[in-house]
Amino acid sequence: MNTTAPIASAGAQGEPCVLELSITDIQHAYASKSYTAEELTRAFLGRIAEYEPAYNAFVTMNPRALEDAKTIDRRLACGDGLSSLTGVPVVVKDSIDVAGLPSTAGWEKLSSRAGGADLVPSTDAPVIARLRAAGAIILGKTNMPSFGESGTDANTSWNGRTYNAVDRDLAPGGSSSGTATAVSASFAVVGLAGETGGSIQNPAAAQSLVGVKPTFGLVPNAGVVPLAASTRDVIGPHAKTIHDAAVVLDALVGYTLGDPKTIASIGNIPEGGYTAGLSEGALQRKRIGLYGPGWRNPALALSEETERLYRRAIAELQERGAIAVPDPFAGSGFADLALRLPDVDYDPRGTESVAYDLEQYLRRLGPTAAAHSIGELVQLAGESPLEGKGPLAWYVDALPMLKASISNPAKVPDLSSFSALREEYLRIFNKIMQEKQLDALVFPQMMYPVPPVFGEPYAATTSSEINITGSPAVTVPAGAYRNGSPFSLVFVGRLWDEAKLLAMAFDYEQATRYRIVPKLRVASRPKDGAIVK
Repeated sequence: MNTTAPIASAGAQGEPCVLELSITDIQHAYASKSYTAEELTRAFLGRIAEYEPAYNAFVTMNPRALEDAKTIDRRLACGDGLSSLTGVPVVVKDSIDVAGLPSTAGWEKLSSRAGGADLVPSTDAPVIARLRAAGAIILGKTNMPSFGESGTDANTSWNGRTYNAVDRDLAPGGSSSGTATAVSASFAVVGLAGETGGSIQNPAAAQSLVGVKPTFGLVPNAGVVPLAASTRDVIGPHAKTIHDAAVVLDALVGYTLGDPKTIASIGNIPEGGYTAGLSEGALQRKRIGLYGPGWRNPALALSEETERLYRRAIAELQERGAIAVPDPFAGSGFADLALRLPDVDYDPRGTESVAYDLEQYLRRLGPTAAAHSIGELVQLAGESPLEGKGPLAWYVDALPMLKASISNPAKVPDLSSFSALREEYLRIFNKIMQEKQLDALVFPQMMYPVPPVFGEPYAATTSSEINITGSPAVTVPAGAYRNGSPFSLVFVGRLWDEAKLLAMAFDYEQATRYRIVPKLRVASRPKDGAIVK
């Protein structure tokens, strides 16, 4: 971690202090009229202008952010009450559709600024519509690797690499790299991330943040550039605290006709929402399963320092009243279900749906979009993302069934083998959770320290197992390595267990408070002092 750089200023004299600002802080400030939404938004935009050149978190800024803030101020002046996210500045991953702003998914062929052609959706993704309904102010869209193909960094983005706010020499985590950097650097209060295989949890852990990877089907993922929208893709929050993450999750969850699979969420959302159950006594008498070869075998060994930090975290959990259960999956056959690919620590099964999902995504873009099918996209871009040198072409070699789907992407693919795999994973998972009377699993989220920005791939303990099962997970800061690299825990539970996981993670967070507040560097400013991406 850079310990010599000056701490970024909270704002000029008279401006709101945005450093580590929480949703509760903002609600109190608006209620007491300490500042307006416009003033707060200007303060965040000022901080972005100052420090963004050194971190490259953003792809596109929202030109209407200040107008949106002024609209909120007028509503508050007229007596409107505060909603859960009223006047809260947020950022969203570039793969998530915001009406009127291009969705490039990090691919140069989909950016006019990189010589390609823009895809501009005419409607918001359901999660964006829900953010707006809750009163959020969208500051901009954040950087990501091309089509989300890296869980480590955004180095393949047409917009260039994104840097880790905690330490620019470390990988930011992927693929929600820009969202994590923007939130960790206090360029925004909270942000939307997306995951197919670690892309919420990896950046959260790498940048000392809270991340919530929800149960598949709890949050709509329509209107999001897909990798596996039919099987694995989820949208969830990045935040600095468990409470803020729970507030955002409350705004996102639930059924929408625009994404029929979310009908599964009905009856599985807690009464009173996810903030209602947050308690500092939530770990008392909870049985937690620990990481071991029964989960992943041959187990990728935790580094010596990871083991040391994990042992300390287990002791901290026990001090809160938790009961640790070593390697509960030993002998269960769970680890034997993993697919071993040469030189890739990632199981991509479920991504057989990507061609079909991409076809459906393009159809949703609206009549003014430049492409409405993969065929039109290939014509527009000059190449396919799924073939040749495309960023997703490697999936065809790993998943032979995908080749047939590419030739006819409008046809519903055969996902029977994936559904059988998920069913077997869940059969064993639920059996062990019940037999061992486990309330959650708590693992070190990473196996080694966060790699350098040009180093080896990020090594997570829970990807892709929880992505194949569709299980929820909550990532929470749990300390730091000797070199300052963040260390985090991940709480994993059964389907729909978000409320329990958040409560336990909240108890741990309140007892330890390991969040690292970054010390930002200043790079050369744009000539006009503004970021106009």
